[in-house]
Amino acid sequence: MALQNHLSTAIASSSSAFLAPSNLGSSRASNASVPAKKTGAVRCVAVPHEEKTTYKTKVSRNANMAKLQAGYLFPEIARRKATHLQKYPDAKVISLGIGDTTEPIPDVITSGMAKRSYALSTLEGYSGYGAEQGEKPLRAAIASTFYRDLGIGEEDIFVSDGAKCDISRLQVAFGSHVTMAVQDPSYPAYVDSSVIMGQTGLFQEDIGKYAKIEYMKCTPENGFFPDLSTVARTDIIFFCSPNNPTGSAATREQLKRLVKFAKDNGSIIVYDSAYALYVSDDNPRSIFEIPGAKEVALETSSFSKYAGFTGVRLGWTVVPKELLFSDGFPVAKDFSRIVCTCFNGASNIAQAGGLACLSPEGLSAMREVIGFYKENTEIIMDTFSSLGFKVYGGKNAPYVWVHFPGRSSWDVFSEILEKTHVVTTPGSGFGPGGEGFVRVSAFGHRDNILEACRRFKQLYK
Repeated sequence: MALQNHLSTAIASSSSAFLAPSNLGSSRASNASVPAKKTGAVRCVAVPHEEKTTYKTKVSRNANMAKLQAGYLFPEIARRKATHLQKYPDAKVISLGIGDTTEPIPDVITSGMAKRSYALSTLEGYSGYGAEQGEKPLRAAIASTFYRDLGIGEEDIFVSDGAKCDISRLQVAFGSHVTMAVQDPSYPAYVDSSVIMGQTGLFQEDIGKYAKIEYMKCTPENGFFPDLSTVARTDIIFFCSPNNPTGSAATREQLKRLVKFAKDNGSIIVYDSAYALYVSDDNPRSIFEIPGAKEVALETSSFSKYAGFTGVRLGWTVVPKELLFSDGFPVAKDFSRIVCTCFNGASNIAQAGGLACLSPEGLSAMREVIGFYKENTEIIMDTFSSLGFKVYGGKNAPYVWVHFPGRSSWDVFSEILEKTHVVTTPGSGFGPGGEGFVRVSAFGHRDNILEACRRFKQLYK
């Protein structure tokens, strides 16, 4: 009863603020907490709703972040894929966009990681922090496997959690004052990391380029290798071969011209060789196959597309002792300092996997997986060629670069997604030189590759 009286009192009290109490029934009047007034009406006055204010710090935003255009390419594709799935929840969407591997990691490699993992639960096998530059056995194996007879030793190797991460660490080492050049089109991380570091000007909407970046045009007409006679001098030159996204691999003569160009201009080449094991002809797999390259180039690479390590995360960067800044200070010493400051070394379990990759059995297993993806590439290339499209890449890389002349690459991306439920990558996401192209990834299960190609044929027959 006491609770009932309390509730009644509360209800009556709150009501009295809005209702005239005259002529109320006796039961309600007896429970009112405020005596009834004799006035016949109550005037209601609207009180302004107090606006919510969001607390803000006094720390200004990094102005360079505001220069970035929209989202990073691949998360944007993922967002559009998610929107498409909301529209077509029952569709079987096939992803041939982001270059993410799909086939299982070979047993010989995972068993090496498992053994190291289990060893960590023993006193004898446990290890904590390791060398930030990587474990000596893995560094030695990388040097002997990929750089034998090229004058690269284990002391030149820095093991990391992936080439993409090293690209940003290199940018920190170079600083905001340097100028840089990129292939156009090229992997977006080169440009975006430069923007974030403050090396560029604002984005120029009319031409689709950032100010202060030298875009080296790579087209079918020039064999996807830039005309260096038209390229302005820059401090840093980002160069990827085999190239992502075009799939083109630079020839030995072309790389000789690039090294000479860098030497004549006193530039540093950041050479991305993440797809080197896909090269099936006599084109170089490393920039250090070119005489004089150690004086003007460093090289970054990865186990991601060889061993399915996109989730494991393991890569490396080679910084030769011969590579010097203008004051004679070794680039490797500064990069080592950045690594020691910003990084605690790659996972010891991942490094055990890397060592297993470079065993004779591991190398054989990786080549088998790479061969599988290259077969996928041939299927995709044959499909688009049979439909009358000009198709590039494929031979030395897991990407097919399909030309849709006169069309917006985002429009083609949307058309393919809407009508076939297949995700590709719009070429313009790699730079203005990619407009009119779409990149199709060969990373996929064979059934999905065949089904995607069947859908392509239905759409463009």
